Order: sequence, then structure tokens, then C-alpha cells
Amino acid sequence: MLRWFCGHTRRDRVRNEVIRDRVGVAPIEEKLTQHRLRWFGHVQRRPPEAPVRNGILELVDNVKRGRGRPKLTWDESVKRDLKDWNISKEIALDRSVWRLAINVPEP
Repeated sequence: MLRWFCGHTRRDRVRNEVIRDRVGVAPIEEKLTQHRLRWFGHVQRRPPEAPVRNGILELVDNVKRGRGRPKLTWDESVKRDLKDWNISKEIALDRSVWRLAINVPEP
């Protein structure tokens, strides 16, 4: 979409980073992480008896898993994101501080 917006095609051989800088858009990986952490903060602020907390944050035991590498769960990806961004999950209880901590500024 950004390539079309700038008037380039794949044949022009312009790198994605150049197009993102020209348009002023943050990398998609960082925006996905921001949205995942925003939803995590919403879930953390819900009361413990809320159905969304019971469904997402509760660990299921005694489940037969298939062969090979286990699938990456939402909880594991959130833990990885918190570790990568050096954020503790306790600040999710304060919405304004949380939003500032997970904000990805547009360049």
C-alpha cells in the first residue's frame, strides 16, 4: 500500500525502509507489538473474575500436545514483548503510564 502511495512498483527496486521513511510510518513489527501490549493492558485492568481474564491468562494443564515445537501462545509472545521493551506488567494497572510506555512514535 505504501509503495502504491509513493508511486513505486516492485520493479523500481526501492527498499521498504526507504519507502517507510519517506511516508513517515513506523515499522509494522513495532506497531503489532504495541497493539498486542495495549490489549494486554486492557485485560490486566479487568477484574479477576472477568471472562476474558479466565480465558486468556489461565494456564491449561494436562493437554496432549502434538509432536514438534510447541506453538507460540499469546501469553508467551506478551512475556517476550515485555522483556524486550523492559516493561513490567504491574504498570499496566495505570492506563496513562501504560499508554506512554508502549507508545511507538511515528518517525
